[in-house]
Amino acid sequence: MNLDQFKNLSNKNVLVTGGAGFIGSNLCEILLKLNSKVTCLDNFATGPRQNINPFLNNENFTLIEGDIRDLQTCHKASAGQDYILHQAALGSVPRSINDPITSNDVNVGGFLNMLVAARDAGVKRFIYAASSSTYGDSEALPKVEDKIGKPLSPYAITKYVNELYAEIFHTTYGLDTIGLRYFNVFGRRQDPSGAYAAVIPLFVKQFMAHESPIINGDGSYSRDFTYIDNVVQMNLLAITTTNDAALNQVYNTAVGDRTTLVQLTDMLKKYLSVYDEKIKEVEIVHGPNRKGDIPHSLASVEKAERLLNYSPTHVIDDGIKEAVEWYWENLK
Repeated sequence: MNLDQFKNLSNKNVLVTGGAGFIGSNLCEILLKLNSKVTCLDNFATGPRQNINPFLNNENFTLIEGDIRDLQTCHKASAGQDYILHQAALGSVPRSINDPITSNDVNVGGFLNMLVAARDAGVKRFIYAASSSTYGDSEALPKVEDKIGKPLSPYAITKYVNELYAEIFHTTYGLDTIGLRYFNVFGRRQDPSGAYAAVIPLFVKQFMAHESPIINGDGSYSRDFTYIDNVVQMNLLAITTTNDAALNQVYNTAVGDRTTLVQLTDMLKKYLSVYDEKIKEVEIVHGPNRKGDIPHSLASVEKAERLLNYSPTHVIDDGIKEAVEWYWENLK
């Protein structure tokens, strides 16, 4: 990714909510490299403090410890900002099934607070993390932005409501927004621990411990696994685009390719066994399909290519190789 095209972000004030999280901390890092003045708002519910430790002594970095469910905190964080990258949310379909109330409070109530704060602060543009879960029970492949189905989980409902609120805040209050429907993002700093760890870091951790990962179902389910660098690029393009037609839209944030869970485990074994040959012998265990999961996910990225000049830099093989290297250095 050529950072020169984003040099106009130098000295711009950018708020990253959920800035200590997996995606948020990567955004903070790249924005600081671009000499932006970065404010991170996080309550550290899911993002560990260690993700932002390298930034704390940077004069362009400000940490606000707080919760987006508190409107006053949102106003404080949004004051004086040029742009907001809203990443704060409670992810995970299973988490939302186990506790729909908290997921709704954070993902809908907190989102609305941030929209109100952005509106009141006169923010130029509000970029937010949407989700591929919005496609719900639609079986059409590839997924195209204007064709969605019915949500299959409380989490999916919250992310769809985000899109509806963003549209209303543009038409009613004139706030420019862009939603990025993330497809199974993975990469450095993604947490392998906890009950709701994403599949790639979880499997990496288990392989490194010579434990058998559990694939839900027969392993034929497929996903458009998307490396973190592609997601960072989409956020930067969304902030900086000068194409008016690109505003107040939602975009698939993906690669445009799909990988089955069986293929994924083979790929992880391949790159992890470079460091530890015993990983080749670790067996895979199959369990039942998970509630709320869709069988297949594949994005069309044509709209992002056309309106935002998006060009993915990493296919899954490139991303897995880099992610495995990072995990091997940081999880040992």
